[in-house]
Amino acid sequence: MLNVGDQAPDFTLKNDAGEDVSLSSLRGKPVILYWYPRDDTPGCTVEACSFRDAYAEFEQAGAVVLGVSTDNTRSHQKFKNKFSLPFTLLSDTDHQVAEQYGVWGLKKFMGREFEGINRITYLIDENGVVKQVWPKVKPEGHADEILQALRSA
Repeated sequence: MLNVGDQAPDFTLKNDAGEDVSLSSLRGKPVILYWYPRDDTPGCTVEACSFRDAYAEFEQAGAVVLGVSTDNTRSHQKFKNKFSLPFTLLSDTDHQVAEQYGVWGLKKFMGREFEGINRITYLIDENGVVKQVWPKVKPEGHADEILQALRSA
């Protein structure tokens, strides 16, 4: 996992519309990079909808919200349309970027172990430096936590 003060690794991933998005192209704005396990699952839906509901406040703060999972762009399109998500979803199907960010790892669910994305959020400042890290995110209220951090920055 990255730490506060680390330079966030640059990446280019496909968004929900199939277009390339690079972290470096967003310099000059704070970026909320939230990693989630899977589209249209209960916890991920709660988390995405909390970002949706607070989206105007993120825009007002000048921040860019990016959700990232290993789902493909078609899955992202369906998820985004189903819940009217106004922010960009990025597809890291081979989990290479997830590994760079330290979010890919061992997980346990219903008695079995497997590798996947751990729910972690990074607040990256205008210069590409990690300003805050939320490990082991609880989906409920998470968007509010991030808004508080943006306001106090």
